[in-house]
Amino acid sequence: MADFIAGALGGACGVMVGYPLDTVKVRIQTQRSYTGIWHCICSTYKVEKVSGFFKGMSMPISTVSVSSSIVFGVYRNCLHNLCKLKYGIPNVTPSKLDIFLSGYAAGAVQVLVSSPADMAKVRLQTQVSPHCSNMCSLLAQPKYTGPVNCLLTIVKEEGFFGLYKGCFALMFRDCHSFATYFLSYAVFREWFVPVQQSNSELMGILLAGGLAGVVAWSIATPMDVIKSRLQVDGVTQQRYRGVLHCITDSVRQEGVMVLFKGLSLNCVRAFPVNMVVFLTYEAILKQIKPFST
Repeated sequence: MADFIAGALGGACGVMVGYPLDTVKVRIQTQRSYTGIWHCICSTYKVEKVSGFFKGMSMPISTVSVSSSIVFGVYRNCLHNLCKLKYGIPNVTPSKLDIFLSGYAAGAVQVLVSSPADMAKVRLQTQVSPHCSNMCSLLAQPKYTGPVNCLLTIVKEEGFFGLYKGCFALMFRDCHSFATYFLSYAVFREWFVPVQQSNSELMGILLAGGLAGVVAWSIATPMDVIKSRLQVDGVTQQRYRGVLHCITDSVRQEGVMVLFKGLSLNCVRAFPVNMVVFLTYEAILKQIKPFST
């Protein structure tokens, strides 16, 4: 239970740190009107001001807390039971394969919760609403007025399973990225926080968390591009028939580098976000572990 609570708080803090760059990343991946990161940032600010970078954040704050709680909770419990099954006792140093498999399972489970929320987030982030006077806003009403309205509209127009558009791409992305995420964190933490130098633990956790996030997003970005395009598909008309069609059509139209759109931005965003996530997670865990035992 301690891991579920610590994971929820860590995830919420991470969202607040990385959301503006996440909005830029989604727009670059799904809209061809931007020539690069800086052009997207300037265009967003010019048309929508600061609020444009935080569109749809209320939904991720609540749902990422839940999905992050599930990820860390499932990971730790899966690792606990896997070690118990393999070695007879749970309190042993797990192998790298144990960590990888537990992370893979955690990524698969959390998709059930994260897919609808991620759908609403992407649709709201790609919806351009000019920041202007009341008279102007009356003339150009956005399609979605908020996260809940977005989810209800999707269900009305595309059916319940419209909330899970791109979920296979999301699952493929998250299974591999979370497996890599937890494995790389464990490896980096061993490097940066030697047992005999416990006084360097804080800096070690920050570096390990940040680098783990960068490695995980390097693995996840190609499928993240496809996931975002499938989620946006159908706002005006449906273009893609599925994951494979989206991949082949995107590569044919824009070249293979389209799969790496937003990679640099993902890595820049991932470092501070996951520094905060793991620092919060480890700190909360230290505080509540004595009460949970």
